[in-house]
Amino acid sequence: MQRHATILLSGGIDSATCAYLMKEEGYDVSGLYVDFGQVSARKERHAIELLSDKLSITTKIIEASTTDKFGIGELIGRNAFLIFSAILLGGCCEGLLVLGIHSGTTYFDCSRAFVERIGPLVEECTDGRVGVVAPFLDWTKDEVYKLFLASGIPIAQTYSCERGYDEPCGVCSSCKDRARLECSLNVAP
Repeated sequence: MQRHATILLSGGIDSATCAYLMKEEGYDVSGLYVDFGQVSARKERHAIELLSDKLSITTKIIEASTTDKFGIGELIGRNAFLIFSAILLGGCCEGLLVLGIHSGTTYFDCSRAFVERIGPLVEECTDGRVGVVAPFLDWTKDEVYKLFLASGIPIAQTYSCERGYDEPCGVCSSCKDRARLECSLNVAP
């Protein structure tokens, strides 16, 4: 029986590399994208279409609406929201739920403590059918990017600007990472 992994896709380098890694490790991989009204949703969705095709995976898109607007930077509780949205709204009811978080990010929901706390909670809520993993938790962004380059996924098929701009804004942490890695190109409109 093949193991299943659902990747919480954002359209960026980290989640795309997670999908690649889990496929390489022999998992049956699918993607899940949660549109919660983020300003970058349109561009992220386009990147996910391209990445899903390139990686030969199916990706489910779910929408959760609110009248609130989200800015750039840390969104308190975002990863917890995405995880429980995957279970409740996304039909993620068995296998692994995979996050592309890596070391060096200062947000709590990108930390080892977060993964260690939410993992058992998800397992209990799903009677042990779903586990939460973050394979890059101890990796630097540079290490993730090195594996991304080895994957053969074109950088132009990814998107990582928190402001939702066509061109990198150069201000958000995602754009700063891409500039530092010298891969600031974002997905074509």
